[in-house]
Amino acid sequence: MRKLSMDELNRKTIAEFIDAKKFPISVILENIRSAYNVGSVFRTADSFLIESMIITGYTATPPHKEIKKTALGAEDSVQWKYMKDTSEAIGFFRAQNYRVFAVEQASESLSLEQFNFGENEKISFIFGNEVSGVDEKTISLCDGCIEIPQFGVKHSLNVSVAAGIVLWQAVSSYILKLSANKI
Repeated sequence: MRKLSMDELNRKTIAEFIDAKKFPISVILENIRSAYNVGSVFRTADSFLIESMIITGYTATPPHKEIKKTALGAEDSVQWKYMKDTSEAIGFFRAQNYRVFAVEQASESLSLEQFNFGENEKISFIFGNEVSGVDEKTISLCDGCIEIPQFGVKHSLNVSVAAGIVLWQAVSSYILKLSANKI
């Protein structure tokens, strides 16, 4: 076994990424304090061929030094836009037939491993502030809440880590459904 070289990784160019068929998954970032976290979510969104991202509230937007440092160029490949209010972002995705879910510990949240992604379903996930999470008003506008099961003392994850877990679960669910249909 050996590490692959950069050439062997078959990375897409930005143009190839933009033209590539994406997974029907989008992200809304609501009032994220750390621009480093924003950059990390951009990088994860690029890695998993996520369709788009909307940045809301006081969340930093590109161009930004801290986003650039952690995104490593993904802010140029992932389609994104800024909207002042999260409700506007939810409306934008709903108009395109997305189901919208807050990633939050809530009274009727569904555990991530139990969440069933439909084969052709479009999903948008909202990730909230590092301290206060997704705003209660925002939650009331969603189709539901998804919760990442946690078993330790803290019961909280960094927002960029949470985004990585949720987005991978969603993408892997789509991959499994696509594979099952080819058999």
